[in-house]
Amino acid sequence: MSTPTRVSISVIIPVHNGGESFRQCLSSLKKSKIPSLEVIVVSDADTDGSWLIAKEFGAKVIRIPVNGGPAKARNLGASVAVGNILYFIDADVVISPDAIAQVKQAFETDSELAALIGSYDDQPGASNFLSQYKNLFHHYTHQVANEEAFTFWGACGAIRREIFLSLGGFDESYRKPSIEDIELGYRIRHAGYRIKLFKDLHVKHLKYWSVFSLLKAEIFYRALPWTDLILRQRELDNDLNLGLSSTGRRK
Repeated sequence: MSTPTRVSISVIIPVHNGGESFRQCLSSLKKSKIPSLEVIVVSDADTDGSWLIAKEFGAKVIRIPVNGGPAKARNLGASVAVGNILYFIDADVVISPDAIAQVKQAFETDSELAALIGSYDDQPGASNFLSQYKNLFHHYTHQVANEEAFTFWGACGAIRREIFLSLGGFDESYRKPSIEDIELGYRIRHAGYRIKLFKDLHVKHLKYWSVFSLLKAEIFYRALPWTDLILRQRELDNDLNLGLSSTGRRK
């Protein structure tokens, strides 16, 4: 039996020119049924004043002068976090009012749980066909997947801080939103830790996908680095994020 432990949650959000979606993200945190211990926003060389919006909402803000990518930004946030659970979300998602409570309960009731991930909901923010298809397909993939996961998910994923730091965090060689979370998930599992998919832990994705942005993400930020990871690992876990039927980036 797992021994219940009290947890404190640090929410960490990397942002680069988040715009209105970022404001909605921060607004959703304010509507949470229970508050997090802190909200840490890492402004990754934004030029649209995203860091000022974060200040307006009372977040702890770290500013990076040169764009380094979400992996570096998340690691910086984790380095100053005081909570024993790091809850990573993207700047273009809206969390549900229950999300933080769900994360808190999961870790308090299962001391052997190292990390958890959630899912996009079934009502994407953007109304065009590509955005609806992309996000609904992701939702479906997670809903039919095995709850014992083999990877991590940076858009809605939480991990024990001590484990995250012991593994060295995200690989900062990924300079764009890519497969840095999948790669971390491999290391979590290879170190013998458990990752669980909570299918009822939902966030709403607000991203608008165009043909150009989708193809760019699929080829350069997903397919090519994913192939390189497979070659380096020399294995392919049968996992929801790495299945051949779901090669689209989740962000």
